[in-house]
Amino acid sequence: MTKKTQNINSSLLEKYNSAPSDPGVYLMKDKTGKIIYVGKAINLKKRLASYFAGRLSRHDMKTGVLIKKITDFETIITSTEHEALILESNLIKKYKPKYNVILKDGKNYPCLRIDITEKYPALEIVRKIKKDHALYFGPYSSAYSVRNTLRKVNRIFRLRKCKKNQFNNRSRPCLNFQIKACLGPCCNDVDEKEYKKIVKDVVLFLKGKAPKLVKKLNQEMQEKALNEEFEEAAAIRDTIFAIEKTLEQQVAVSADMLDRDVISCESLKDKAVVTILFVRAGNLIGTRHYHFDMEFNTSEEILEAFIRQYYEKNAFLPCQVLISENIGDKELLEHDLSLKKGRKVNILVPARGEKKRIVEMASNNGKKELKKLVSREAEAKQILETVQRLLHMPSFPERIECFDNSNTSGTDPVSSMVVFINGFPDKSKYRKYILKDVKGQDDYACMTEVLTRRFSEPELKLKSELKLKQDRSDMDFPDLLLVDGGKGQISMAMAVLKQIGLENRFQVAGIAKKDLDKGENQDKIYLPNRSNPVNFANAQKALFLLQRLRDEAHRFAITFQRKRRSKRAEISILDGINGIGPKKKQLLLEKYHGISNMKQATVEELASLPGITMKIAQNLAEELHKLKN
Repeated sequence: MTKKTQNINSSLLEKYNSAPSDPGVYLMKDKTGKIIYVGKAINLKKRLASYFAGRLSRHDMKTGVLIKKITDFETIITSTEHEALILESNLIKKYKPKYNVILKDGKNYPCLRIDITEKYPALEIVRKIKKDHALYFGPYSSAYSVRNTLRKVNRIFRLRKCKKNQFNNRSRPCLNFQIKACLGPCCNDVDEKEYKKIVKDVVLFLKGKAPKLVKKLNQEMQEKALNEEFEEAAAIRDTIFAIEKTLEQQVAVSADMLDRDVISCESLKDKAVVTILFVRAGNLIGTRHYHFDMEFNTSEEILEAFIRQYYEKNAFLPCQVLISENIGDKELLEHDLSLKKGRKVNILVPARGEKKRIVEMASNNGKKELKKLVSREAEAKQILETVQRLLHMPSFPERIECFDNSNTSGTDPVSSMVVFINGFPDKSKYRKYILKDVKGQDDYACMTEVLTRRFSEPELKLKSELKLKQDRSDMDFPDLLLVDGGKGQISMAMAVLKQIGLENRFQVAGIAKKDLDKGENQDKIYLPNRSNPVNFANAQKALFLLQRLRDEAHRFAITFQRKRRSKRAEISILDGINGIGPKKKQLLLEKYHGISNMKQATVEELASLPGITMKIAQNLAEELHKLKN
């Protein structure tokens, strides 16, 4: 083997030599067959040459590490580079490769929606933008900001506040009508033109055209005053005051009144923060930060991957996106985003002027967030090192799992598993367990079942047999298993782990609450085969971390158990209605997927189902109405 191809597997070289020169996607695999990287290329042959046709010493750090892991690869040919971009995005979402930049925040941003095709539309909060002829405003950076905006609109304008099903079934106006916060179209004969006029004012307000709205309302107020309609004029005056007060609280960042997103990427050590500023109608309405592990990616690669994945998940697209540095596929991304929006979308890297100032604002916010992130993670590392030292752990406690059980007088028993990675909760790895073999209030039986199920999964056994412990990224085992309880619970956990051959695989500890009757002033941490608790007197932060784990597991278990109990209690309402037996009950639950949706159905809709007479439907609607109230 020549220097040029040093350390490159001969089968990989052979496969590379026969690779096509077409546009497409390539998938890199490790020794277990797992896909660890997905990339795209205009020319697959040339792109693969950067991996397999040069000396390892010439590669950058990321490529060098990746090549050492690669044992096989696949290529998929596409017709165009644009098709390759789409396929690459889909494959990254499907396989979540370790060495790709992945946007982990899968939440849809909240928006405000008003359906102007309705007779009396209302403003509501939604998280998905649909093509339904309604108007959408946002997205807002958080649930707080969108609710705050909705409160302002409701305080200023007299739109209906009730939901559609309430609106259709009301027999008398609600309190909002009494306090003059709503015109009460549910029960009163409200002039449709007058209501539409209010809707137009709301739209102007939400589009950021409040100054124009204030000017319009001033004219209306003067007309009312000239016509001696003083009560109406006073109401308009109050609306103007409320709008002007809201305008005082807004932060104007540009004079052109455009909608745009401003995105920057800041990196430090092995961490990166992408910051996005939401600018709507020239006003800054929110900021959001996204954290990334740098791994072996540059800030340019992170920024490009972020833009692509972020706008796949969020339907709202401004016509202008300002970014802090150039990215490789800018023109291709612009084309892709323009197709999605249906009009031109520009991605700009401003060099001077007002736009440059806004990008610098995003960068400064990102630097502050990055500094906080690095400081927080450095502190968390120190705390975990203390935990490792006090618990005599052979390895750093990167992954800690904690279990807790919950039941109500022995019924609906459940268990929860929470996971902290490097000192912080990772909710994507949380697990819920419905316990099937436990009778009554038996904590030992609960823990036996949940640990057996957790550590007897087939993939864990396979990984154990393959002896992949040296590559911790491929493992699902914890470094530390924390159980809620003292010596008894630890003994039981160790017995279960011994049965499945994992008693020496990771450290086990128990956390027991302090006994105030014995004068104890803090919770106790126990280890297997040790009668006295570990002394955490001089390590309060480490103790607090373990308490957080215990409390989070308890909260997660209690919440899950309450949901199950509530769902069972709701469904049991069907058992007491004459004419509804097991078959009709199953039919109703399959049709509406639960009681919540069933509450929204009308009597006529219920009666249209097979076997449901009008009398049964009326009885059911009456019981559901009681439950709703």
